[in-house]
Amino acid sequence: MARFTSALLLASATQVLSLCSHNTFLHPRAEGENGTVAVKNFGYTGSIGPLFWATLDPGRVNERCASGNRQSPIDMVPEVFTLRPASDLDIVVPDFPEGTEFENLGTTIEIIAKPGGTLKVDGKTFELQQAHFHLPSEHLDAGVSRAMEMHAVWQSAEQEIAVIGTYIDVVVDGAAAAPAVTAPSARFRRRQAAAPVNGSTSATTLLETVFSKVGDITQPGTKTETPPLVLSELVDLWKAGSFQAYSGSLTTPPCSEGVNWFVSTQTLRIQASTFEKVRNVIGFNSRMTQNAPGQLNLQMAALATVMADLSQAAVNGVTVGK
Repeated sequence: MARFTSALLLASATQVLSLCSHNTFLHPRAEGENGTVAVKNFGYTGSIGPLFWATLDPGRVNERCASGNRQSPIDMVPEVFTLRPASDLDIVVPDFPEGTEFENLGTTIEIIAKPGGTLKVDGKTFELQQAHFHLPSEHLDAGVSRAMEMHAVWQSAEQEIAVIGTYIDVVVDGAAAAPAVTAPSARFRRRQAAAPVNGSTSATTLLETVFSKVGDITQPGTKTETPPLVLSELVDLWKAGSFQAYSGSLTTPPCSEGVNWFVSTQTLRIQASTFEKVRNVIGFNSRMTQNAPGQLNLQMAALATVMADLSQAAVNGVTVGK
């Protein structure tokens, strides 16, 4: 049994390692029937969860999820990113006086960008496409998971992608949530909310406005319109801090690499009641933390360990799986 399992795993590993790399790209927005939003075919648990993303598309579009060595999200510790001042990024996003479309994709909730939002960095220009939300945060803040994370996704004319990630904390009674009681590991503690550069610890009006409509899209495939949105609040917050930059991947299939990540040192905030409403719609949609950029893909590393153990078991004559 051990020899059979080992051979099967070896065949799987060979297939994954032989797959070629794809260019970074975003799946185009798809409309469902009768004007509804097309629901994604992946998820975050069970047989459609992250461990199986590479197998969900017969065309091998998602292969990098299991073989790429610059996957996201990661633990944002100093050795994996370059700290860049906000002045390195020229960010322009107009307000949306008429609101915009707010969708439930089944895997996240997403606001669609209006034309005019641009990000200029390192001689390249990216246009804002959308912003979506993860619960809890996908990136770890030096080993600590935050309540949520917003990803503002930008794309250049050459199909290159940039993402600005921004942590979201929960405000309780008008103040940032206090740290939890000391736990055995920092990974399971709520980080003490540092005072932002602009001094605000109140709920972010932009997010409260967007999420005021989350009750309209409780079902996957539904969409609504937001009230008018003042995006200058978000841009001002970004410009008041700095960015932790690294080259990674999309955190959802197809897990394309070459994504320019900029994780803001600033924090967005929402009321506890708002967080509960959003949580009831999103549920859980956070990919597991990946290895540091350049290291072996997390799934390949696990597979190699299992194969080594099975091979040793076979040498020792141990029956596995009996």
